[in-house]
Amino acid sequence: MSTQPSVRYEPVIGLEIHVQLKTRTKMFCGCELGFGEPPNTRTCPVCLGLPGALPVANAEAIHLGLMIGLALGCDLAPRSIFHRKNYFYPDLPKGYQISQYDQPLCSGGELGGVRITRVHLEDDAAKTIHAGSSGRIHGSSHSVVDFNRGGTPLAEIVTEPDVESAEQAGEFLRLLRTTLKALGVSDVDMSQGSLRCDANISIRPVGQTELGTKTELKNMNSFRFIEQGIRAEIARQEALLRAGETVEQETLHFDPQTGALTSMRSKEEAHDYRYFPEPDLTPITITPEMLERARAALPELPAARAERFEALGLHPDTAKLLAWRPELGDYFEEAVAAAGDGADVVAIANLLANELLQRLDAEADPADSKVTAPALAQLVGLVAAKAVTGAGAKQVLDVLVAQGGDPAAIVEAQGLGAVGGEDALVPVVQAALAANPDIAERLKGGDMKPMGVIIGFVMKETKGRADGKEVTKIVRSTLGL
Repeated sequence: MSTQPSVRYEPVIGLEIHVQLKTRTKMFCGCELGFGEPPNTRTCPVCLGLPGALPVANAEAIHLGLMIGLALGCDLAPRSIFHRKNYFYPDLPKGYQISQYDQPLCSGGELGGVRITRVHLEDDAAKTIHAGSSGRIHGSSHSVVDFNRGGTPLAEIVTEPDVESAEQAGEFLRLLRTTLKALGVSDVDMSQGSLRCDANISIRPVGQTELGTKTELKNMNSFRFIEQGIRAEIARQEALLRAGETVEQETLHFDPQTGALTSMRSKEEAHDYRYFPEPDLTPITITPEMLERARAALPELPAARAERFEALGLHPDTAKLLAWRPELGDYFEEAVAAAGDGADVVAIANLLANELLQRLDAEADPADSKVTAPALAQLVGLVAAKAVTGAGAKQVLDVLVAQGGDPAAIVEAQGLGAVGGEDALVPVVQAALAANPDIAERLKGGDMKPMGVIIGFVMKETKGRADGKEVTKIVRSTLGL
């Protein structure tokens, strides 16, 4: 029996994020890490799981894990241990993964309004490559394994089910990636697998406290695909419930090319990992020296930087944009410093966010463009001094983007200096009123809505070099308003 169409559902989403840590060597051996190396050239008896080989924990990975915990406001365990997580897969040569279970390195914490459950350390599996038709041997398809990635240090960050939409998931993950990049603990390159995300998704009627049956979307490696996959799974679950069917607990794969969701394994096939303490590794004990080193390495975090920018008067969305993209924040602060005391920080931020970025490639670093930060600050100063209008400043910016240079010199060379003062503007305003007698009458009657017609006339006559506020002032004076 189907449910009533009027029932409204709400998503409940928890995220599991795997972060490859930026260390020189692997988690439990001395093999150096490198992306794109020839297959199976970064291996040793330890990461290949050969008999008698003994692991040794990577101290730098533990240090980076502590930094992540501090940045997320976690409680750091005075003593944590490694466990064996047992399961069989071709890319797991030991037959188990060394991870952490009931005594993780970090627990609790919060980021962007989403609570953190835990942060624990583990080693990554190798990489299985499934050959297509071009990779057939004697007419049959096959799979091969590259063990270079096997043993790479991972930090797994698990959230509480606080995420309520695909958009919120994307926003949280963008903030997390920016935070991790600022920390320097990972290159967080999703295209190379340095940041991977699983999403646990369920829905329930609005107002109900009991959780619905959850499904898991595995290993999504772009924010856009993550959002698309979550939206698709929410829609699938809602369609099932509205049709009177049930949601099965299973692991799913989302194909971003087709939008299709396919089952990877059901609840009945779920692994019993049989965790038990890793006998070949000693417990991790955090010393005061380790904690002090981790604290000393923390930079200003993106969330704190956004709050600082907001305190300067920036709109929250602009503050977030500049803080979450460190290269933009650095460029903005360089421009503010170049402007000196009394800098109009809001005008600088708006010109950067609303105008300069629109003229560059979406992900471009403005510091790599021909527009230097001091030039941007100077252009804002010219507008403030009424040496050039806002419209004229946009034309100057076009020239700066194309060829660089000095804003004041461009204003002079292009004849973009503002037309100001009554001597220059009064005759143009009078001509505008004479050309639009009906508009003048409406203005005299107190209807200010058509003021834009007069301003537009003056702007056209002055090639955009008049100041709109000055024009309005002259109109009022001329009409005795």
